[in-house]
Amino acid sequence: MTSFDTSPTLTAWRALLAVAVVFVMLATTGWTAVRHQRSDEPRTLALASWARGGVAGHALPDADAPPGRMAQFFATLTAAQRTALADKYPLVVGNLNGAPVTLRYHANQRALVQAQAVERQRMHDERLSPDGRAEALRRMNRFQSMLENGRRILAFDPSGKGRAAEVFGDLDRAARVSVIVPGVDTNLLTLERTAPMVNAAPVGMAKSLYAAERAARPGTRTAVIAWADYTTPAGIGVDAALGNLAERGAVRLNALVGALPGNAPVSLFCHSYGSVLCGVAAHELPSRVTDIAVAGSPGMRVENAGELRTGARVWATRDHGDWIADVPNLELGGLGHGADPVDPGFGARIVSAGGAVGHSGYFEPGTESLSNFAAIGVGAYASVSCASSDSTCHDGVATGGRGPGI
Repeated sequence: MTSFDTSPTLTAWRALLAVAVVFVMLATTGWTAVRHQRSDEPRTLALASWARGGVAGHALPDADAPPGRMAQFFATLTAAQRTALADKYPLVVGNLNGAPVTLRYHANQRALVQAQAVERQRMHDERLSPDGRAEALRRMNRFQSMLENGRRILAFDPSGKGRAAEVFGDLDRAARVSVIVPGVDTNLLTLERTAPMVNAAPVGMAKSLYAAERAARPGTRTAVIAWADYTTPAGIGVDAALGNLAERGAVRLNALVGALPGNAPVSLFCHSYGSVLCGVAAHELPSRVTDIAVAGSPGMRVENAGELRTGARVWATRDHGDWIADVPNLELGGLGHGADPVDPGFGARIVSAGGAVGHSGYFEPGTESLSNFAAIGVGAYASVSCASSDSTCHDGVATGGRGPGI
């Protein structure tokens, strides 16, 4: 890890570079805006139907009800009633925080079958362009893949570019839970990828981490969630330089963590723009979140770890060949994401990324970054390999760390 020059001259040049980067992005991509979900989107229609529905003569709870209220509602139902609701409103039940996770898996299987049928029709719709029909084929194939081999889909929404979350392991019985929070260009079509980019996509990251955690502590029941359930920036445009999508995603992440079954400790592994989201979410995360680890981070929208206002340990890593190191770590009028988490002055525990290659290689088997993530995920902190710039990164973990948020 190289030392960091904080001279006024360098700071000024970095500020000018940040402004230049912003103008380039504006010129090439234009201002982008988050579109509200259209009234004819599948989930919007499903929510409207749910709002009018009922069970056993009683109205259904608001779909945005707190997880505790939702859990109480499902606890009052018979197994047959729960299944009937999942079958009738799969796009709602499959995404309800507080609903039993096995019921959500069942509902999302139903929703995937329905979404696949829609795309099969679109493939032959002459009103669509050839590109539109080709995309329908890709989406249909993705849904088919998600339906195979008993996969545990915790969230699914085919609206727009789509969102999803998948679980590896037994979430109900897990003694440790890890959540992968990915970055830009994550949607249903990029949820998983083929070789050689398998471990650069959320599903590949989660599979890799799950295997590494089981190898690190075979006797520990772990579960890993590939959480692609927020709207991410499309490419390296203005949205990627702003915090708007991170703020919206933070609400969703906090809702997910707050609704997880049991009381197992939770670790967040936040890659690229996902680390921006984790930084925004940090101060409202439930206390069961014990660790936040960021990789290839452009910043967490704070100037130091203490400003995250979290009791979780904060870890950071970056490969020496990661292009994200060239992104200016500044915030200017809402553009940019603040200080570099691998700067020793930031105050995170800096861990080695040995063996990782580039911006997308942190979850590759055999890398120190993956081994370190697995050790953090199962609580084997003494096994973490510190970066050369922070040889004491695992000091104090048994007694609560080195200070707030650290």
